[in-house]
Order: sequence, then C-alpha cells, then structure tokens
Amino acid sequence: MSELILIPGETTLAQLESVWREGHAVRLADSARPGIAASAARIAAAASGDVPVYGVNTGFGKLASIKIKSEDTATLQRNLILSHCCGVGEPVEPETTRLLMVLKLLSLGRGASGVRPEVIALIEDMLAKGVLPVIPSQGSVGASGDLAPLAHMAAAMLGEGRATFEGREMSGAEALAAAGLTPVVLAAKEGLALINGTQASTAFALAGLFDAFAAARAALVTSSLSTDAIMGSTAPFFEEIHTLRGHRGQILSARVIRGLMDGSEIRESHREGDTRVQDPYCIRCQPQVTGACIDLLWQAARTLEIESNAATDNPLVLVGADQIVSGGNFHAEPVAFAADQIALAISEIGAISQRRIALMVDPTLSHDLPPFLTPDPGLNSGLMIAEVTSAALMSENKHLANPCSTDSTPTSANQEDHVSMAAHGARRLKRMNENLAHIIGIEALCASAGVEFRAPLKTSAALQSVIATLRQTIPALAQDRYMAPDLSESARLVREGVLTGAVAPELLAEVRP
Repeated sequence: MSELILIPGETTLAQLESVWREGHAVRLADSARPGIAASAARIAAAASGDVPVYGVNTGFGKLASIKIKSEDTATLQRNLILSHCCGVGEPVEPETTRLLMVLKLLSLGRGASGVRPEVIALIEDMLAKGVLPVIPSQGSVGASGDLAPLAHMAAAMLGEGRATFEGREMSGAEALAAAGLTPVVLAAKEGLALINGTQASTAFALAGLFDAFAAARAALVTSSLSTDAIMGSTAPFFEEIHTLRGHRGQILSARVIRGLMDGSEIRESHREGDTRVQDPYCIRCQPQVTGACIDLLWQAARTLEIESNAATDNPLVLVGADQIVSGGNFHAEPVAFAADQIALAISEIGAISQRRIALMVDPTLSHDLPPFLTPDPGLNSGLMIAEVTSAALMSENKHLANPCSTDSTPTSANQEDHVSMAAHGARRLKRMNENLAHIIGIEALCASAGVEFRAPLKTSAALQSVIATLRQTIPALAQDRYMAPDLSESARLVREGVLTGAVAPELLAEVRP
C-alpha cells in the first residue's frame, strides 16, 4: 500500500479523493510534529493545575461545572468515549471510514487539540495496517462534533468497540492485536479531541462530492450522445453564447460538448434543410443547467477543502497566546450548507438527464427514432419501463434534495440548542448518487441505441468509443429481454468512470474539484 504524506492546513481535495478511491496509507508531514507536541504540553500543564479548564479537568456539556480530580483523568476520557458510542444503523463504508480517520489526523495535526504524538501515531498505524473501526452511520446531529460516529472510531483505538482487519470484523482489541498494535490510554482532553469535530459529516460530504463530479462528467458524455441521437443542433453550444453570460461551469460544459461531438456525421447530415427551429430545453440548455450544477459543486468543494484542513474540536489550544479557549468550531453549519448544495446539483443533473431519456423514447419528439427505441415496437416494449425507472429515481432525488441545514433541534439539556444536521444531510448524498448513476446509465443505453438507429451515419470518434465500451458488456436491444442486469451494468459503467474513460482525458479534465 502506497503512503501519502499530508500537510495539515494544506491538504488538497485531489489528495483526499486519492485516499478515498485508492486506499493509501497516510502520515502527517514532519513539519506538523512540533505544534502537536507543544499543544500536548500545554494541556498536560493545565491538567495538573487547579484552574478548571473545560474538558481537561471538568465534566462535559451540561456537566462542565463539575471538577475532576487529576488521578481520574484517564477514567474521565475513557468514560467519555464509551458513553458516546451510541451510533445506530448500517456501518460506514470502509473507504469513507478511512477518509474520516484521515480528516481527524489533519485536524489534530494543526497543533491546537492537545493530543500526544502517540495518539497521532496510532491513527497513522491503523491506516497503514488496515485496522478500520466499525462506525454506525447514524447518530450525529452535526454540532458539538460528530460525537457518536467519532466515539466509535475512538473506541477501537482503546481496544473497545468493533473493527475490521483483513476483511474480518472483530473486537477492537482483537483487531489491534492482530495488526501488532497496542491500544492507547487517553490522557487529559484526548478523548474530547477525538470526538469533537466535523470529520464524519465532512467525510460523508466529500464522498458525495467526489461521486457527484464523476456523475457530472458522465452526464456531459451521455448528453452529447443524446444530442446526436435526436439529431439535435450544436448551434446552442457556440462558445460566444456562453462567454456572453460568463459562468465558468456553463462555458466549460459547452466546450466539452463541442469537443465530444466534433466530427459527427450525424450532426453534419442535418445542418441544411432541418425544419426544426429549436430543440427542447433538455438539449438546448444543457450547458446552462449542467454548468450551473458544476459551479455549485465547485462552491461546495471550496468549503469542504477548508473544512478538511480545519481544527474543529473544543476547547482549542492557542499555543502562541498560551491559552486554552472554548469555542464552537465543531458546529458543522458550513458542511451542512455544502451538502445541501451538492444534493441540489445531483438532483438537477438527474432531472435534465431524465428529460433527455423521455425525449428519446417518444416518437413524436425524437425525430424519427422508433417508439421506445425498439426495432419492433408493439411486440416489444424496448426501453419503455427503463424510462419509467429513471423517472422514479429522478423524483426520489428531488425529495432527497430538500434542505437539511434549515433543520435543528435542541440536545444535551438545551446546552447544545442549535445544531446543523450536517451528518445525515451529507450521508444522503450516497443514495442520491446511486440513483443518479442509474439515471445516467439509462440515458447511455437510450442514447447509444438512438445513435445506432442513425446508421449508416456515424457519431463522432469520441462518442463511437463510448458506445463501443458500453457494448462490450451490454449488447444492443434487438428483442425484449430481462432488463435489470443491463440497468445495473450501465450504472456501474457510470459510477466507476468506465464510460468517461473511453474519451480523451483532456476533454473532461477540468470537471473535477
């Protein structure tokens, strides 16, 4: 397993996506070590003193007024972790768990959390050896930190809870022992530093962002195919139209579509004598819609890159000022807003894709394509119900796109009286992206069939390569057959970037965080 060296405060989304997709081991840069040690020393001094310091020698939340004896420090931190292991639901996926741990490393690495170097080393070693805590996905309201999910992460570090090692689930103690690692005994504030923070919400949001960008790239490819399938005009994609408006995503989307369709015989065949004056919006306004979605994803990406590098626990050790100060960086409002933005983009990419599917299966609108894209309609239903499935998934995503950041509920005896709901706001993105991959996959099936019906005319070389890639695993639909495997496979081709990998990389290079 290759290892990445990350600099807290300077880590990029490209590096984090590489961690998420490829499973790298991670270590913090040596430049982070002095700051970590200095903040740990400041906490150790506070823990041995008489002045109450929240989370160091006091209780937590509503119990902050209760002073804790110095000899009970380790018990206090251990009890904190175990009592907060209240997560429920399906476990977080391994790749997202790994990302969550990396984000926690980056936050602790800012040198404001007061944890000892051995805490950092254990997380690094767990990542290197593949010891991943089993973290239930539900239980955080996205303020005072992602307490329950992060407590399950920390429990494995103590030899408690559950973890996986070499593909098997076992107790945290067994997993650490099998990997040759020793559980940590927490010192003052270390339990609080591990569970305060936005790392679960941010990991969920980043996973959603990375897949949303992959879907946007695929949607530009399938929408170009759809344009040729219905013999649409490329005039709405002229560069001057989009530069006159000025939105970066719109300009980029039009340029990508022009590049993908360049050299299409189908397009050249109807430049003259086409009685249609304008195409429907789902064709004509592709750059305006998909481009606006990409712009929204870029905005969310900027927020999440900042958050990924942030110190978000409480209290924070301000080494330069020689202070330990309670604040509220654990409140995940920026992440909640970013998750809502991503959800809107996912929903709209799917909505316009679905309208292109509906256009292609409708013989009154598809410019002479056979009904439901079957060569023998009536006896065969072709892609009729695939379109219905795409409509169902589109509608489901519309409902899921309703904002979560506008919700709140008081918790912890009204001490934590406004929360962000970032965790489930970000977690829903996985389901939305799965729906979107199926919608775009269905569009790929329809558009490929539509282009094939235009033979002997050919689409562009780039789009011919896309169809050839699709046909390696999904044959053309000559007669009706059991369709579910086709839909599953087309979604996989979208989700894993196989379809976009069939075109020249430079065409889609900018469509990413």
